[in-house]
Amino acid sequence: MIGRGVPTGTSTPRPVALLLPGQGAQYQGMGVGLYEREPAFTDAIDEFFVLLGREGAAIRADWLSEHPSVAVDEAIRAQPLLFGIGYAVGRMLQSWGVEPSVLLGHSAGEYVAAALAGVVSLEDAAALLLSRVELFQRAPVGGMLAVVATEDQVAPFLTEEVVIGAVNGPGQLLVAGPEPHLSRVRAALERAEITCMPAKALRGFHSPSILEACEASVPDFAAIRLNAPALEIVSASRPGFLDRATARDPRFWAMVPGVPVCFGPALDLLLSRGSYLLVETGPGQGLSVLARRHPQVLARRSAVVSMLGHRPGPPGADRAAVLRAVDRLASEGYRVPAAARESLLDDQPAAVMPAVLVPTGIGQ
Repeated sequence: MIGRGVPTGTSTPRPVALLLPGQGAQYQGMGVGLYEREPAFTDAIDEFFVLLGREGAAIRADWLSEHPSVAVDEAIRAQPLLFGIGYAVGRMLQSWGVEPSVLLGHSAGEYVAAALAGVVSLEDAAALLLSRVELFQRAPVGGMLAVVATEDQVAPFLTEEVVIGAVNGPGQLLVAGPEPHLSRVRAALERAEITCMPAKALRGFHSPSILEACEASVPDFAAIRLNAPALEIVSASRPGFLDRATARDPRFWAMVPGVPVCFGPALDLLLSRGSYLLVETGPGQGLSVLARRHPQVLARRSAVVSMLGHRPGPPGADRAAVLRAVDRLASEGYRVPAAARESLLDDQPAAVMPAVLVPTGIGQ
């Protein structure tokens, strides 16, 4: 499925692989610059907010506010916004004629991949997200640590409660667990002069402390229609290309937040197949940083571009990032419509933002 975007020349552009970030990539105001300017992005994320009902209106208000009532690092804000923004950026790219060939999600990014690939409908994804976040809020308070070390180096410091939550690349790990156990492990790592720092998570995702919440969500996944993916998905939860049976397995999807993320091995598998333009579709640029260190990218067999900024910035920061991405897509042989570039360059205030309607039966 090479060259599904619109080529500008005679050569076939590299196929696009979307990298979809999860918990930890969030920051206040992420993606707001696109909401004010890019119609395809606005339509997609507004559709999602509508499906969330009254909770969607509250999430949208906090997202657009400089002083949100609920902090963006709370799961009840981070999880819906990361999903909504990743989904909306993916739809924006498709509206430009840049059709991805494969999707690779990190943690909650796997659910974005499921929606973009048609495994789950957006309506079902929204309803599941609300019920799942409520379960996460009842899980023990905890967190995650980014650790610069190998699995063997970290192993002596781990416990039954605190485990390796993600293998992001060589010497790039996330350790996860509940408090106070996580703080004790952090102190021990620091005494051993192993570099570590807290990630932006208030629960021990991808550790045993979240498994009960995952188990409780299995019936919700079993109650919806799960389809075979219309686009290829590389899973980081069960490293490999997602087959039809796994894609339709409710337990697989329910357990994603509780099992380790193997993003590094999943990226290895993807790039072993050939050359790709890796496009990170969410905030933070964390997956882009990891991908740029990959030997296949360093050897210029594949390339990386980020669609959004990596931290809070002025109102035009996200638009500037997208414009850089547009230029890179053009250099790869994809033609982005001129209207998209013009809307991103427009410095005039956006029109009045559309109201979020509250449908019956969802998020009430």
